[in-house]
Amino acid sequence: MLDKITTRIFADGASLPAILELARDPRISGFTTNPTLMRQAGVTDYAEFAAELLGHVTTHPVSFEVFADEREEMRRQARLIASWGENVYVKIPVTTTAGEPMTELVRDLSHDGVKVNVTAMCLLEQVEAATAAVAGGAPSYLSIFAGRIADAGVDPVPLVRRAVEIMAAAPAAECIWASPREVLNLVQANSAGCHIITMTPDLLRKLDCLGKDLSQFSLETVQMFFRDATAAGYSL
Repeated sequence: MLDKITTRIFADGASLPAILELARDPRISGFTTNPTLMRQAGVTDYAEFAAELLGHVTTHPVSFEVFADEREEMRRQARLIASWGENVYVKIPVTTTAGEPMTELVRDLSHDGVKVNVTAMCLLEQVEAATAAVAGGAPSYLSIFAGRIADAGVDPVPLVRRAVEIMAAAPAAECIWASPREVLNLVQANSAGCHIITMTPDLLRKLDCLGKDLSQFSLETVQMFFRDATAAGYSL
């Protein structure tokens, strides 16, 4: 079934050994990370981690995020990160922590040749503004946090489908379905025409389940319950 999916898969994480292993996986087309994932992975030196990663991953696109909350410091960090490699995209949050839109900064960077990845978007209004900002600029990604939209009880598929339509005004920009929760999201992203989906190692391990026979899945589940109950030594 995976061979019928046109949405590309980017691995999301910050474990260097896992990233280097996944770089050899033909199913993986790129990588994304963020400060939260890096902290969870125990990364203490941002630039050192990036340098080691980029020393091995030279052709896949890799997104690194700025961690400032002020426009000019974001600009400085973005330019520095962009200088690390031709395959580097710089993640710019759609707003500051106070909710100030970063549209102007995104426009400046994109039209100055920086490949941006506008991140943490949940609204079509944000997609419209970001699309206008990157139109005519460098190649870019717009990351819609579809998983968080779904967590709010809202179906993200119509929103992502509409976002892809909006982004047609910026041909060098691609839509990312970010923060997926299950393998089904890959199928949904594909049906919505989304260019890319990010997937954590936990989700990537489930890719082999895609298209699996449900009767076999049911049987394996029964066998698992029986095996675990027996191993636990339960009795009544």
